[in-house]
Order: sequence, then structure tokens, then C-alpha cells
Amino acid sequence: MRPIVNHFTDNDLYTFTCQYYILETYPRAEVEYSFFDRNHHKYPAGFAALLQEQVDHMKDVVFTDEEAEFMMRKCTFLPLWFFTFLKGYRFNPKEVTIEQDEEGHLDIKVKGKWFSTIMWEMPLLSSISELMHELRGDLARYDSALEERRSREKMEKIFGSGLVLGDMGTRRRISFDHQDMVIRVMKEVWESRSDWPGKFTGTSNVWLAMKYDLVPLGTMSHQLISFEENVSGLFECNFNVMKKFSDVFDGDNGIYLYDCFGDKVFFSNLSKRMAMMYKGLRVDSGDEFEQTEKIISKYIELGIDPATKQVCYSNGLNIDKAIEIHKYVNGRVQDSYGVGTFLTCDVTGVEPMNIVVKLTRGRITEKRAWHDCVKLSCNVSKTLGNEAKCEYLISQLA
Repeated sequence: MRPIVNHFTDNDLYTFTCQYYILETYPRAEVEYSFFDRNHHKYPAGFAALLQEQVDHMKDVVFTDEEAEFMMRKCTFLPLWFFTFLKGYRFNPKEVTIEQDEEGHLDIKVKGKWFSTIMWEMPLLSSISELMHELRGDLARYDSALEERRSREKMEKIFGSGLVLGDMGTRRRISFDHQDMVIRVMKEVWESRSDWPGKFTGTSNVWLAMKYDLVPLGTMSHQLISFEENVSGLFECNFNVMKKFSDVFDGDNGIYLYDCFGDKVFFSNLSKRMAMMYKGLRVDSGDEFEQTEKIISKYIELGIDPATKQVCYSNGLNIDKAIEIHKYVNGRVQDSYGVGTFLTCDVTGVEPMNIVVKLTRGRITEKRAWHDCVKLSCNVSKTLGNEAKCEYLISQLA
């Protein structure tokens, strides 16, 4: 079958920022990632073999001079040596194991050095998603003229409503070509008028950001905090990641993803120094209105004007929900929105996938014992990892 991922930077920016963080903080760490299908799909017979073909293909996908030049120009928070490292990086298919049971459920693991295995999340998810949409016949039925018209109408609504918004839809897109079209249309609509009340901030997909000369978006992922919990403990892991991340990036990339172990853990020890050092926070779970009030209250408690801080909302949003949040915020914070599936898999007659790859085990060196890594979130439905450990940690929060 044709290769689905053909570009090294057809990946989210946070993969590269987290990879650099890992090289600077835990270069000897080893981890294991696991695949989760939240809808428990039964995949067609032979799907594992088709996915293995895509995994094997990745060993030939390399970091090009063009990609290096773009990232050096746009990602000035990354040092020059890191791009030399990427030039030498090769995807190792041996890090990935894929199994499919008789009912069709997939069991996928990625295991190895953390700085290496982190690269697999997006290629695996985007390949699984596009493969399924092809096998379901969604790509054969795809009406490009209709979907481009729908995307254009959607972008006009986004920018006309005053939303500051970017694309974060690589992992569950219907196809690479559809995401490419969405980004192109977003840029065209944004540039068609100079008086839009909203703003197009860019895309998390580095290759498409390069193609359309946009800002690549993204800072960090939950895995940094999930791993740190085994080092620093439940109540200190956020503070320590905030400090380490800020040290690594010298204050750049200052949007913190705070909900890995729920808001109570985070807000209980958010110091004024860290709150001032970071530009803002990302809301990726929980009730957005409730989280907004908690964020504003915490900033006020710390003596910080909330209106000087950014809050990025990214919890499975559609445009109507984003507009509702924007009206509710009403300028009290600098709100922005990261939308994924609703941009890249909102296609007529198509059911999007609900799939993730998450860190489930880790150790700081090859000589240390393995520990379970979990994510609690502010949504019960997003809790992932060893059930016994999740229950224990939840009991500590009571």
C-alpha cells in the first residue's frame, strides 16, 4: 500500500520540543507507550499487517535540509545542535510491536529510549486513522469540492466570530490531503480580509507550517508530567516540570498543559514565580467554564492580572463550542483555541477515530526499575494507565 507519512516533519511541533526537553533532562530514560482506542473498534482482518507496512516505511523518512532551514528560522528556541541530531535520527521499526486479536482489536506498544520512541506517536495515529478511513471507503466517497466549500464557510465563521485559532488535527485526520486543504483554505480565508476580528495562529503540523509559511504551534504534552510523577511524586511533579521546562527553553514555549493529574494538584502548588514565568495555560479537559473561573481566581490570588495571561482551549472543541467559550471569557484572559478533529476529520458521512498513544511505563535509566505512568485528567473518560495506580492516586486527592 502507498506510504501515508512521507515527511519527517509531518508531525506535531510538541514532539520536537519534548524530544529536546528529554535530551536535556532524561537522556538515558526508557519508556513504553501504548495505543488506546476509546471507542474499542474492531479493526478489519489484516489491519495489523497493513499498519506494519507503514511502520517499516518510516525508516526511510529523513529530516531534509529544507525542513532544517525552516525549523531553524521559525523555532529559534531550539539550539543548532538539535537540528544536527535530527539529521542523524532514524525511525527504528523494531521499537514498535503490533498485534491484532481474533476479534480485531489492536494492541500496539512502542518501547525504547524515550528520546527516540517519542517520534512514533503522530505517525502511528495518523496512519491508523487514514488506513481506517480508506478501508471504510471514506476516501473513495470524499467530495473534494464539497469539503473545500464547507471548510471555507467554517473558516469565515471562525475569523468572523473573533476566534484566535490554530489547527491541531494531525493525529486523527481523515487524510494528509484533507489536512493540507484545510490549512491552505484557512490561510486563504485569513488573508482575504485585513479586518477579521479573529486571527489564524498557524498549525501544529510542522511540515504543513513549512509548506504554507505559517507558525508551527505547540509546546509540551502530558507525558512529561506523567513521567515526572514517578520522580517527584504526585504533588510536586507539575512544579518540577514547570521549572525544568522553563530552564531548558530559557523561558520560551511558555504555555503550560496543567491537567495531567487534575486541576487540584496543579493549582495547589502553582507558585507566583512560575505563574509569572509562563505566558499562560492550556485547558485540555474538564468543563471549560469552570476551568476558566479557577484559572482567573488563581491568578488573582497570586496578585497577577488574568487579562495579561493566555489561555488556550483544546478539549475536543468544535467551532460553536469555541465561540461559546470566547463569549463567556469576554476578554478576562487572552483566549485562543486549538481545534483538531473538527477541522481535519469533520467530513460529510465520516465518523472520526477516537484514538491516542500514551506513555504507560518509564524509568530514568536502563538500570532502574520500571514504573507505571498514568494520566488522570479532569475528565474521567480521559483517565489512562494502570487502573490500580490511577485508583491509588485518586485516593490521594480526596
